[in-house]
Amino acid sequence: MSRIAVLIVAAGKGERTGRTGPKQYEPLGGLPMLRRTADAFHGWPVRVVIGPGQDALYRTAMGENALPPVAGGTRRQDSVRLGLEALVTDAPDFVLIHDAARPLVSRAIIERVIAALEAGAAGAVPMLAVADTLRRQEDGQWVTVPREGLWRAQTPQGFRFADILKAHRDHQAADATDDVAIAGLAGLAVEAVAGEEDNLKVTTEKDFALAERLLGGETRSAMGYDAHRFTEGDHVWLCGVKLPHDHGLEGHSDADAGLHALTDAILGCISAGDIGQHFPPTDDRWKGAPSWKFLDHAHRLVRQKGGAVLHCDVTLICERPKIGPHREAMRARIAEILSLDIDRVSVKATTTEGMGYTGRREGLAAQAVATVSLPSRCEAVGHR
Repeated sequence: MSRIAVLIVAAGKGERTGRTGPKQYEPLGGLPMLRRTADAFHGWPVRVVIGPGQDALYRTAMGENALPPVAGGTRRQDSVRLGLEALVTDAPDFVLIHDAARPLVSRAIIERVIAALEAGAAGAVPMLAVADTLRRQEDGQWVTVPREGLWRAQTPQGFRFADILKAHRDHQAADATDDVAIAGLAGLAVEAVAGEEDNLKVTTEKDFALAERLLGGETRSAMGYDAHRFTEGDHVWLCGVKLPHDHGLEGHSDADAGLHALTDAILGCISAGDIGQHFPPTDDRWKGAPSWKFLDHAHRLVRQKGGAVLHCDVTLICERPKIGPHREAMRARIAEILSLDIDRVSVKATTTEGMGYTGRREGLAAQAVATVSLPSRCEAVGHR
């Protein structure tokens, strides 16, 4: 099977949207646009080229497990060349070059570009025929421009890696708007494959609104519940935070009831079973494991479906330990694991007024509600 790498160009400032920051890091359907774009290529290694001063934005958008970014250049073609150079040490057979501002690219487009390359094309580009009437002004008059033979180019644009790298190296002085232009200067024949209207480039605020509508889909909510018995110990883990306590919690993992309940809630949103199916208590791999790994796994499953966690609400039920002093740290940790704004994370606590096993301080419980968006247009994502 051919080795394929993906290069996402995200070094621009995105000033035409009128927003305060670079558009590629702005939320789209509850997920940073860059993250949504990268998730469309799930299963292939993705390298992202970013602009100066964007490292913190990149880490927030992509999460702690993303590959390190590549520092871009002044022009788009400079950024692409630098990104290609970053792939040289483990060079793929083919490379797909994609704009971060095209977050709605479908799996079908990606597969069509790859199929053309594997069939022998030197390059492949998604194209759409121009459908509107075109006119230009000459001497105060509107003159119709024939649209026959006019096409709109999209991304990803795919190439044999060695060919497009050489083309960029040889034509650094050129002023090209995309990689097909660079390929043309190098004499590479580029094949057109079918593009899609939904694969729009988000440039203006209206484009953001259109992209939100196209994502459409559905919003799902689900609940999770977990409880653990107190045992000997000097601390407990709750919502990813270590709390001093005169007891510990009994469990196969770190017994973090808050994260367990939230993991089950997210799994419920995508009908993916429960935490025990994914991390069986009979499996020694998870003995003493930190529960953030379980939550991260559930989050990844949502992302693989093109979805996003929009909001979560955890309620901890116990007499002790006191949750109030640690609430904000818990919210911050959950927000970090799920790459959410902290205002989308709620952590609450309550007691049972001395009733039941929590009232008798035999253990504690947690319940959680998660809300997830799943785009109806998103196709199932497989692994490569």
